[in-house]
Amino acid sequence: MRSIRTSFAALLLLLVPISAFSKGKSKPTVPPYVLTAHTVSVIIDPEAGESITAPRANQIAQKDVETALLKWGRFEPLIGTPTADLIIVIRKGHNKLVDQTIPDPRQNDRVGVINPTDNGISVGAQHGRQPGMPGTSTQDPQATSPSKAEIGSVDDSFAVYDGKIDRPLDGVPAWKLIAKDCLHSHDVPAVDEFRRAIVEAEKAAGKKP
Repeated sequence: MRSIRTSFAALLLLLVPISAFSKGKSKPTVPPYVLTAHTVSVIIDPEAGESITAPRANQIAQKDVETALLKWGRFEPLIGTPTADLIIVIRKGHNKLVDQTIPDPRQNDRVGVINPTDNGISVGAQHGRQPGMPGTSTQDPQATSPSKAEIGSVDDSFAVYDGKIDRPLDGVPAWKLIAKDCLHSHDVPAVDEFRRAIVEAEKAAGKKP
């Protein structure tokens, strides 16, 4: 019996994450290119559909994230991805694991510039359309695609990608948060967590010889 207990204890020790033994060793939580970035584009996950019960949930979250970024002041939010240093991809979670959605390839098809206002932000018109936005189309989604059952997370998603590489959304995100209500309106906890990650990375970089 004692040998069984010893073996079980040894197995548990192997399952303990290595990070638990390396507290106090600080390392950057975001890549260096995030620390030198100046501009950012916030887009809705191109794979996300419009919920039938909350059709504008992703668009509202997109505006909330842009507003939070403007209040932070570190990055300049842009409309369109071609000139952005970083691309933030957001997606609202569902109230249930399976939700009825309508595919909408036009949800990132915005034309304009972002302007700060007393109440948050406004999108002003500009001439022409910025190309290169993932998931854009002039096609009417309801004319070609019926509603479907979308199986996804009940949690919100916030992912940061390098905007200066080809096909950025195919790469590994520099930082990502998937959590319940991390895109909650007005306070937007995901932006606060991203800010903390950058602060930690800058502190870690400053300690290097």
